[in-house]
Amino acid sequence: VHPNVSQGCQGGCATCSDYNGCLSCKPRLFFVLERNGMKQIGVCLSSCPSGYYGTRYPDINKCAKCKADCDTCFTRNFCTKCKSGFYLYSGKCLEKCPDGLEANNHTMECTSIVHCEASEWSPWSPCTKKGKTCGFKRGNEVRVREIVQHPSAKGNPCPATSESRKCVVQRKRCQKEGKGKKNRDEKRKKMNKDESKETRQESKGRAARRQNREQRENNNKMQPKKRKAPNKEQDLTPVDTAH
Repeated sequence: VHPNVSQGCQGGCATCSDYNGCLSCKPRLFFVLERNGMKQIGVCLSSCPSGYYGTRYPDINKCAKCKADCDTCFTRNFCTKCKSGFYLYSGKCLEKCPDGLEANNHTMECTSIVHCEASEWSPWSPCTKKGKTCGFKRGNEVRVREIVQHPSAKGNPCPATSESRKCVVQRKRCQKEGKGKKNRDEKRKKMNKDESKETRQESKGRAARRQNREQRENNNKMQPKKRKAPNKEQDLTPVDTAH
């Protein structure tokens, strides 16, 4: 071992030197060179820092630099996150998105353009005027629809969600408020009254018939029973002609 190389290192180094830092790393750790002023110092990390990607070899695991416009990358030519001012698309960092795509400033990616989508129209509403459905001949009817997909920044805007058109109805008078209920209550009362009247009349009729029946029964009891006339043939006694 070189006199400047030590094996009793700290921070995950397998071998190190006082001037260059880590020279090799313990298993599963990545070796990376960090600039410290005019010189580079070797360090051992569990994962590669921003702007680097990890490569594993049988003898050593290293962190290699991404492309200049990549913030993080999977390989040198495949970025997973771009630096400020660039948009990610298919592993590349672009200043401008291709045709048919738009820049998403929230995710800093090139995404597909989304157009607005609306549902089918609802049926037309009843013909109304000033909130009423009676007392007029010409009014308006309305139909509506809902937005089911809102557009992206470059997508087609949403259409109107309501439509109105003129309508004509057969003119009819408006019922006064409470009049319909009043008429129903009066009709119900009249029906109840008629039913009660019929019930009373039936009760009176049954009472009168019962009283007449009882009167006839009493009259029959008070009259004397008629005696039967004797049978002349039976009352004749034979005459004794022997004397």
